[in-house]
Amino acid sequence: MIDKIDETRKSFDENLSKVENLTSLEDLRIKFLSRKGLVSQLFESLKDVSKEEKPKVGQALNQLKIHTQSKFDELKEKLEKGQKSLDEFVDLTLPGRKRVIGSKHIITQTLDEIKNIFKGLGFSIYEGPELESDYYNFEALNFPPDHPARDMQDTFFVTDKFLLRTHTSPVQIRLMKEKKPPLRAIMPGKVFRNEAISAKSYCLFHQVEGLYVDTDVTFAELKGTLVAFVKQFFGQDIKYRFRASFFPFTEPSAEMDIWWEPKGKQGRWMEILGCGMVDPNVLVNVGIDPEIYTGYAFGMGIERTAMRKYGIDDIRILFDNDKRFLTQF
Repeated sequence: MIDKIDETRKSFDENLSKVENLTSLEDLRIKFLSRKGLVSQLFESLKDVSKEEKPKVGQALNQLKIHTQSKFDELKEKLEKGQKSLDEFVDLTLPGRKRVIGSKHIITQTLDEIKNIFKGLGFSIYEGPELESDYYNFEALNFPPDHPARDMQDTFFVTDKFLLRTHTSPVQIRLMKEKKPPLRAIMPGKVFRNEAISAKSYCLFHQVEGLYVDTDVTFAELKGTLVAFVKQFFGQDIKYRFRASFFPFTEPSAEMDIWWEPKGKQGRWMEILGCGMVDPNVLVNVGIDPEIYTGYAFGMGIERTAMRKYGIDDIRILFDNDKRFLTQF
């Protein structure tokens, strides 16, 4: 029995020296260390050994088991470390992977283009908070508490006096309160309206509003500024028109339309912005003398402007984060 134990140990060591990978090591384990392996078979044979020899044979078997298991564990750890190093190896001679760099969202691109045009026309950029008070969003803009025009804008109220701004016009009020004329600035930013989501409307969108206050500002200057903008943005051959309209914070007020002909559809006039001369009541509210200063203001929705320029017929796709759509721009 002792001879069989010595032969098994010698055979194990010989086989162990030939192991080159984890697969062959597993074959070795099955042959010697599994439940039906050679070491287990020797332990099974211990019952046939005489009582006199059993202590000596048992000790030899335990030593064999400790030897084979420790050698197996040692080699397994070594091979696993080598395998991990191989997985982490970087071949510097291989060509590099191309980095995929994201592009600007179509809304951001449109905003940047509008900003650059108005900066070229002498406008600075001014921003304000998205959480506004009723005073800045309505009252200072000539919306009394019972004014019916408040119903024109479905509002997300946070409290009785604070809300998510429904337009960027409050930024105009903040600018006129903080600085003295002459003032010439645009106010880009997010606005919020409690509207049903559809192909043409969304509860969140972006606006750019503009303001110019100085002595002797006229409606002709307003018209000239907006015509210069649409020609740069939509192209020199763009057809446009102005229509009389109503806004509580401008008087007189107008809307500007462009002629839009989507492919395969009949052309029609499309409103792109509202504008007008700043109402004298608004100037009084911010401490500017309407007898000395006049001004004009305008505002446009960025989503609809982008949709009209790029032929997009559903506003919801602008918020879907669908890469198939976004990579087109």
